[in-house]
Order: sequence, then C-alpha cells, then structure tokens
Amino acid sequence: MWLITGCSAGFGRELALAALAAGDRVMATARRPDGLADLVAAGGARVRTAPLDVTREDQVTAAVERTIAEFGRVDVVVNNAGHGSVGAVEELDMADLRALMDVMFFGAVAVTKAVLPHMRARRGGAIVQMSSMGGQLSMPGFGAYCAAKFALEGLSEALADEVAPFGVRVLIVEPGAFRTEFGGGRMHRSRVIEEYAASTGPTRAAVDGMDGAQPGDPRKAAQAVIKVLDSPDPPLRLALGNDAVDHIAAHHELLRADLARWEKLSRSTDLD
Repeated sequence: MWLITGCSAGFGRELALAALAAGDRVMATARRPDGLADLVAAGGARVRTAPLDVTREDQVTAAVERTIAEFGRVDVVVNNAGHGSVGAVEELDMADLRALMDVMFFGAVAVTKAVLPHMRARRGGAIVQMSSMGGQLSMPGFGAYCAAKFALEGLSEALADEVAPFGVRVLIVEPGAFRTEFGGGRMHRSRVIEEYAASTGPTRAAVDGMDGAQPGDPRKAAQAVIKVLDSPDPPLRLALGNDAVDHIAAHHELLRADLARWEKLSRSTDLD
C-alpha cells in the first residue's frame, strides 16, 4: 500500500501508475486532487485521492490518517512533491528560498515523521525520498534546488540507520534529466543580475530548452524504483539515468582527488 505525494505530474504520477499496474493499492495525493481523476479510473477501488499540501501540517496528518483508515496500513511512502528553481545565490529572494525548502525538505520531513509511528508499530515499511543527482552535486544556478536535495539526503542517510532496527528501509532516488515538467511551469526562476550571465546563463538556457528533450523515461524510472524496493538487498541511493551515473561518479572522483591531494595538511591539524 503506497502513499505518494505530488501525483499530479512527473515521477509521482508514474509511480502511482506503476504501483497500480503491479496490483498494489495507492493513496494518490496532490495539492489539487481533482486533477487525479485518471488515476482513479486506472485503479478503481485500489486507489484513493486526498488533498495534500506538504507545507500544511493539518493536511499531512489528515492524509496519513485517511490512508490508514481506508487501507489499514502504509507499506511505502514516497516523498515526491516539489519543483525546480534556477538562479544564482545572490539572485535568490529569501522568501522564495524558504518556500522551496518548506516543500522539498521540511514537507518531506513532516510526511516522514507522520508515517513513522505506524511503520515502527508494524515493524516494516519503506520510505522513498525523491532526490536528484543534484542531491550529490551542484552547479551554477541550481544552488537553491540542490540545497534542498542535499538537506534531504543528509537527513535521510541518518534516518536509514535510525529506523533499520524496526525493519523500515529508506531509499534515496537520484534521477538525472527526465521528461517530466521540471523545466516548464514547475520551475521557479529568480530575478536576473546581468553580471551572472557568464556563470548562470548557460544553466538558465538549458532549463528553458529542456522540456521534451530530456533523455530519461519517467515510466522506466518508476519501474526501477519498484524493482529496487522488491530487492532483498536494496541500496541506500539509486541513481537513475546515464547522466546521473556519469555526473555523480565524476563528482565522487573529484572529492577523492581533493581529499588525497590535501590529506597531509588535513591530518596535521590534530593536537600533538
């Protein structure tokens, strides 16, 4: 039994469809659940919908309680709700940054905390955190978005060890560029300071032209998540897409090289 946030589009919708195709039951949520009629049609009695703005504690509590009341349990919760953001750090409006963190970090934490008492009591379950390759590395113009994903990954890594004794698993999913609505209306764009055109201009241009050109297939991504959840030995992190694998691997190599190059100085700072 799945509880999925952000089912109106993208990975949330595809995960809901994949879970239904596998014969599972789904509580599909969105800020405006009237847009989920096709999921209801696809799943019939095996799907319910609920309004869920993850920044509203009352709706988080109500969605979890309704899921348990309707289906009796929550086996998998997917924290998927969110949107993109592009802009250099100096270009960011602080209110916009806080709003982004509210949805993609604090909202995910709120949903996680709401389901954990139920999962602990049942001694089982899985928490799927939809991160990004941007949860492992950042680039000019994506500082705000990646900050939210970095925060989610740091918390989730600790969470995984905390809940393992209860039979609860955590899966951090790190997609690259997939054909979702990430670059369209779901992308927040900060004001422009012309001096940053050299560093962030290419990122803004890539965002403006990415819709319909991304290499990743969201349906295959959903199937990959289900395959990992069914695995007896799942990873903590699952990269999705050639671009994600390549960029994350290159970033890890850069970190390793810097650590080795400065190792002597780093080790010299302990008390004698």
